[in-house]
Formats: sequence, structure tokens, C-alpha cells
Amino acid sequence: EALIGLVLVGASPGGTASNVISYLARADVALSVLLTLCSTVLAPLATPALVELILGQRIEIDVFGMMQSVFWIVVFPLLDGLILRRLLKHRLAPVQRALPSLSILVISLVIACVMALNREAILGFPVLVLLAVTAHNLLGLGLGYGLTRLFRRGTIEARTIAIEVGMQNSGLAVALAVKHFSVAAALPGALFSLWQNISGAFLARFWARRCHEKTDAA
Repeated sequence: EALIGLVLVGASPGGTASNVISYLARADVALSVLLTLCSTVLAPLATPALVELILGQRIEIDVFGMMQSVFWIVVFPLLDGLILRRLLKHRLAPVQRALPSLSILVISLVIACVMALNREAILGFPVLVLLAVTAHNLLGLGLGYGLTRLFRRGTIEARTIAIEVGMQNSGLAVALAVKHFSVAAALPGALFSLWQNISGAFLARFWARRCHEKTDAA
């Protein structure tokens, strides 16, 4: 069941949180949004195909519901932000530098609350599942960055690809696990959802700090 959960996580499209993390990490936000949209559009075909190939079982995805979620979580805030920035450019300038730090603070508080509320459930996870979920995320981040640099792309693109590969739509994985398999199969997805935001926030902070150091040095 843990294996089923991990396969579902890996077969899911990129997570919408990756766009926020890309912004905080000083990565290419436009590329991040584009990759999330493309992977989500392909998900109704790609996710069931991958699950059937690996697990030998067919699953169905609510295409309309997924597209609706992507619009409200990704597209609408992006368009809203672009419009507000154009209309209130001079008024937003003084607070714009503080927004990344504020975002990291909010994400950290959300993670802390989730961990506190689910402390007993988290401690009850088998160690092997914890290690597998952690490895899944870190491997995605590492391979995404390493392969992009191997093809001689820039560090900004490498950061973006790393975040997109490492962060998945774990909410979809949990929903598919509960619907088509079992509640136990949903546990890796739930844990992955928590862990990817922790690792993503730390990575974003690290890369953002490096950008500041290079800017100061220049």
C-alpha cells in the first residue's frame, strides 16, 4: 500500500505550491507556472497511463474539477497579481522586497500548525515510509537540478525544473488513493504534502540568500 501511494505521488502532475516556492527561490516563475499548467493538462491521460503501467490498475480523474482547481489556485492569483502590480506599481514598491520573507513566514506557520495538529499521526508513520517519501522528494529535486545543469542550462532554469520535478500534486495522489485503493495508500501522499513544503521552503530560503549574497558582492 505504501508503494501504491508513492507511485500515485510520482504519477501526479506538478504541485501548485511549486509556483510559490519558485518565486521565493528567485527562480523563473513564468516557466514554473507553464510547467504546472502543462503537466496538469496532460495529467488526465498521463497519470492513469503511468499507474496502469506500473500497478496494472485503471483509475479515473475528474478532469473538470482538476482544471477548475488549477484556474483558482494558479491562473487567477497570477493574473490578479499582474493586474495589481501594473495598477499599483509605485505603491507596492516599498513592500515588495518584504513579500518573499513574509511568504516564507506564512508557509512556516502553516507547516508548524499542520505538524502540531497531526503530531500523533506523523509519529505513527512507519520509518520506512518516512524515508521513502523523503528520498522521493529529494531525488526529484536533485535530478531536476542536476540534469538541467548537465544540459548546460542556467541556474535559474535549473532551480525551476528542480522545484517542478520535486514538488507534486500530492492532494490529487491522496484523492486517487482513497477512491481507487485504500486509506492506507493515501498516507504517503499526505506525508509527501507536508514534507515537500518543508524542503521547498528551506531550499527557497537557501537559493534566495545566495542571490542576495551575489547581488551584494556585485
